[in-house]
Amino acid sequence: MTMKIIRLQAGDDALVMQVAEDVFDEPVRPDRLAAYLGQPGHFMVIALADDVVVGQCAAVIHRHPDKVSELYVDEVGVSPAFQRQGVAKKMLDAMLAIGRENGCREAWVGTEPDNGPARALYESRREPHGPAESFVMYVYQL
Repeated sequence: MTMKIIRLQAGDDALVMQVAEDVFDEPVRPDRLAAYLGQPGHFMVIALADDVVVGQCAAVIHRHPDKVSELYVDEVGVSPAFQRQGVAKKMLDAMLAIGRENGCREAWVGTEPDNGPARALYESRREPHGPAESFVMYVYQL
């Protein structure tokens, strides 16, 4: 089996038509993927195993009027059959490199307090800047 980490570009929609189980929260819609990839500052890397997407990592650059730009890592998903094989780590490293290439000096990601595997991944990639921050999130239905 051949595993590749690929940075998607606008027009790469066809690469995401064969997706393994539980990589994304919902089925990928080509129109939504094209809109996402077509926006400046939106990035996605995928893990391909024999032409099937087995992992994905999506991020957005947040630009601020009063501080440097930062990379928000919005999603990291790996099919259960490919977890604990370093796939998420490789995708996250690729995404952090994209952030650096785009002038970001910080990246941030959040997860649920009880998501042990995600927390272990993020702890393993973090520079020694202290413990994880706690915060409260509100979701508004629009």
